[in-house]
Amino acid sequence: MAVGMSGPRQAHTAVVRTAADRDGTGPDVMDTVGDGAGRQVGETGRHLGGTTGRESAGDVLDDVGPGIDADDLPDGLVIADASGRVICFNSAAARITATPRAAALGRSLEHALPLEDLKGQRWWTLTDPYGGLATRVGQPECNLLLPGGREVLVSARYVRERPTGPVRRVVVSLRGTEARRRTERSHAELIATVAHELRSPLTSVKGFTATLLAKWERFTDDQKRLMLETVDADAGRVTRLIAELLDISRIDSGRLELRRQPVDISAAVERHIQALTANGQEPDRFLVRTRQPLPDLWADPDKVDQVLGNLLENAVRHGEGTVTIDIAPAPAPAKSDATGTAVTVSDEGPGIPEESMGRVFTRFWRGSKRGGTGLGLYIVKGIVEAHGGTITVDRGPGGGAEFRFILPVSAPAYLN
Repeated sequence: MAVGMSGPRQAHTAVVRTAADRDGTGPDVMDTVGDGAGRQVGETGRHLGGTTGRESAGDVLDDVGPGIDADDLPDGLVIADASGRVICFNSAAARITATPRAAALGRSLEHALPLEDLKGQRWWTLTDPYGGLATRVGQPECNLLLPGGREVLVSARYVRERPTGPVRRVVVSLRGTEARRRTERSHAELIATVAHELRSPLTSVKGFTATLLAKWERFTDDQKRLMLETVDADAGRVTRLIAELLDISRIDSGRLELRRQPVDISAAVERHIQALTANGQEPDRFLVRTRQPLPDLWADPDKVDQVLGNLLENAVRHGEGTVTIDIAPAPAPAKSDATGTAVTVSDEGPGIPEESMGRVFTRFWRGSKRGGTGLGLYIVKGIVEAHGGTITVDRGPGGGAEFRFILPVSAPAYLN
């Protein structure tokens, strides 16, 4: 009987060979099964590393396929029989728990897999799989602690002979928390970045508005205009940051909506160049080369503007020399018989180091010149892929960075 858990039903005894004994050198583990089920343990025990009964493979690995060994599973797998003793402890479980397989097989589930919740309470005592409610079918995934305080994600399934019947097996899945921790770190980094980026403009807005309200009569009209223009610019920064966060949320959840319309990509590029020259850039810094005829492009014009604006601003801010924009027809991604539109933006600056190119489109990536949130290229990639397109980065002919995205011709939603 497993210590700390209610006693399972009375059963007959049969012998099954565990995963540790496939080579014939390990000890036999006594498998307690009920009402003649022991006659079925022979061949299936070899596939699941010691599960009981011919039906065990179907219960545990039913969607994997016949002949799959428990050690083939990427997650830790621990199986206890009707008496609460471990009959399967695969290699992933041994790695995750740092417990040798031989030390776990044949022991009670509570001793082979001593788990505590985050409050320090013994998990098997709390859940009581063998003596708890007969309607329970398992435990959802939760974060538990192994000896030494190491965290592990655990879920369990209770296999019963019939609904509300006695538990015949407890199947436990173990996973490490590394992937979840990476996600949590990413979210924490996002929050920290947002807080930092919001603090500066909001401090400026608060300071200028408070000063104007307190000392309005002391400032000249030119001083008032300058302060209000600063407030307006900082409010614009906050608005753009919030828009970026909304875009990231929609991209990550797959809910980025596209309103496809006919888009003149050449005209869109010209608009962005005119805006940059109006802000002080020299007109001769930009070279636009368009190869006609271009296919008709149906895309979301606002999202395309967002992509072009980000790539051109990056080329101006981080690059040097002439910024070249090439627009040409190209094979549509994943459709060799269809056409699309390719836009290439390149500069003559120092470019992106080879070792960094794989991280350019990840969150918070920034070049050697720090500035911005590091979210722009992540959003650009999400927008392009939402259109069914692709985007790549390489070294340009002039030595600088070269970004190239291809959008398929596509069609409006009502024609699909």
